[in-house]
Amino acid sequence: MSRTRHESSRIIGSGSYFPDRRLTNADLEQMVDTSDEWITTRTGIHERRLCQPSESTSDVAVQAALHALEMSGVEAAGIDLIVMGTVTGDMQFPATAVFVQDRIGATNAAAFDLSAACSGFIYGLNVAHAMIVSGQAKRAIVIGAETLSKFTDWKDRSTCVLFGDAGGAVVLEACAADEGILSSHMRSDGSLSSLLCIPGGGSRHPLDAGTFARGDQYIHMKGDGVFKWAIRAMVETSKKTLADAGVPMDDVTLFVPHQANIRIIDAVVERLGVASDRVIVTLDRYGNTSSATIPTAYDEAVRTGRIGPGDLVLFCGFGGGLTWGSILLRNAIARGGAG
Repeated sequence: MSRTRHESSRIIGSGSYFPDRRLTNADLEQMVDTSDEWITTRTGIHERRLCQPSESTSDVAVQAALHALEMSGVEAAGIDLIVMGTVTGDMQFPATAVFVQDRIGATNAAAFDLSAACSGFIYGLNVAHAMIVSGQAKRAIVIGAETLSKFTDWKDRSTCVLFGDAGGAVVLEACAADEGILSSHMRSDGSLSSLLCIPGGGSRHPLDAGTFARGDQYIHMKGDGVFKWAIRAMVETSKKTLADAGVPMDDVTLFVPHQANIRIIDAVVERLGVASDRVIVTLDRYGNTSSATIPTAYDEAVRTGRIGPGDLVLFCGFGGGLTWGSILLRNAIARGGAG
């Protein structure tokens, strides 16, 4: 890894991967006591994508990373850092990022996972940015990838309607100070960790017969608590990041919020005063894919021409931990991802 300090970092390529299998609200009506109307009204989700039993988190991450590399025009050997946000890694250890590193041929890269739940991509992008600015890296791949379907209780209607599987990735490289990432903000509050977690499988509650009897191998969520907190956290972190950069919300071309629940997004958008045509929403088609929601939504915006070079983009997310954060960046990719 290089040791030349850099002024900032910018995204030069993005990529996404969604499994082929679709699970619609009509399908869920046959599985649990729910309805399309109940799901749509409370979440805004119509369908989500699920991996096959043979697919793992590294599989979706690899495809997303390859698509990002293709757009960037950078060879895998030119990457010297891979940071992966995930809470559904292939194994307890080693890090899932090392499987990605091997399979894409990034032979010169250090690779590690970062656990911040749905905030994982924002945390990972911040870490990679800091390592580039400090001179420990020149080019990085940052990934958010999850296979939450494998940790979902399909008998629990409060959670099984929410989650999907996906991978999103960006290629990050050093740049001048007035380009790329302009400001960022991260926070956490461990006193609220019980609101959203997977209790079983760690060193505190290793997997045993009791784990499975209680269903502690699955996602546990106290929805009302998360809902109220998430709105406050997303508004606070967005305002902080904009203020640090001296940028008003009206100057932001695209707001990319974590895709957890349409009511959360609508409430945050209203409080921030964001015009509806400057917000990207993808959860209706993919559900909540945790750390993958922001990079996949950003990739869609790039590839569909919603943003171009010089446009200001604001990422904002929250997740279990509880964690939250935001990043303001000046987009460097051409509309459609070309050039």
